[in-house]
Amino acid sequence: MAIREVLKMGDPRLLVPANPVEDFASIELARLLVDMHDTMRSLNGAGLAAPQIGVGLQVVIFEVDTNPRYPDVEKVPLTVLINPLLTPLSDELEEGWEGCLSVPGMRGLVPRHAALRYQGFEPKGQPIDRSVRGFHARVVQHEVDHLNGVLYPMRVRDLRNFGFTDTLFPGQKLQDD
Repeated sequence: MAIREVLKMGDPRLLVPANPVEDFASIELARLLVDMHDTMRSLNGAGLAAPQIGVGLQVVIFEVDTNPRYPDVEKVPLTVLINPLLTPLSDELEEGWEGCLSVPGMRGLVPRHAALRYQGFEPKGQPIDRSVRGFHARVVQHEVDHLNGVLYPMRVRDLRNFGFTDTLFPGQKLQDD
């Protein structure tokens, strides 16, 4: 349908908690999902949350197949997750470098739960219930943070581990976020 503009850090709409989806059969939700998919793909994103395109609903989409921004990570299946609930499966945290379409050109070292269970709904209202680890778990947590008005720089523990991608990783061919 349409590639939407991604809001950038500093836009107050990114800090507002999103509302649950109530009508899974709405034309507006169907259009939103197409636009989110098109927008994420056009920017080589690993995921996108509805608030990033100015829609205050609890909807995220994520997928990693072959992605030039993340060349060395395991595949993550295309998933639309609506009204998510995350439950950590242990207290183990892993730090990893993250970027974000709403924070272009920057990366930060972010602690995330190493394993978690996520529950919610697919586009037609069917339940999703998955337990995941590693990069898959990181992507889900990053995207769901957007639904709570949280951007990854808010989770960086040490600002020495936050900066411009080309400065942190000189000479590496990481695409702009």
